[in-house]
Amino acid sequence: QVQLVESGGGLVQAGGSLRLSCAASTRTFSRYTMGWFRQAPGKEREFVVAISWSGTYYSDSVKGRFTISRDNAKNTVYLQMNSLKFEDTGVYYCAASLRRPVPNANEYDYWGQGTQVTVSS
Repeated sequence: QVQLVESGGGLVQAGGSLRLSCAASTRTFSRYTMGWFRQAPGKEREFVVAISWSGTYYSDSVKGRFTISRDNAKNTVYLQMNSLKFEDTGVYYCAASLRRPVPNANEYDYWGQGTQVTVSS
């Protein structure tokens, strides 16, 4: 069982930046594909970005603005979000999987509780 705890959400003006963190409780963190998803009110959960040993994968909506990184020594994955837009508003979830990085939420086995990101226009 892997526990994931997100932090770093908050309220920011459009054009601003936030950095999310996700700490994982596993000694084999480096083996996991780590993903970020988000869910806006009334909408389905959508893929944002994922990182694994094979590389990083971004959704088109955040490419060039968001950057995912990981520190395997700290069992933590980060999401740097720049040039935030109103449509980036939502609850951001961290997820972990031992499978290859894919945008399908069903392929991820462990989820955090989410952290709210609100971008004011």
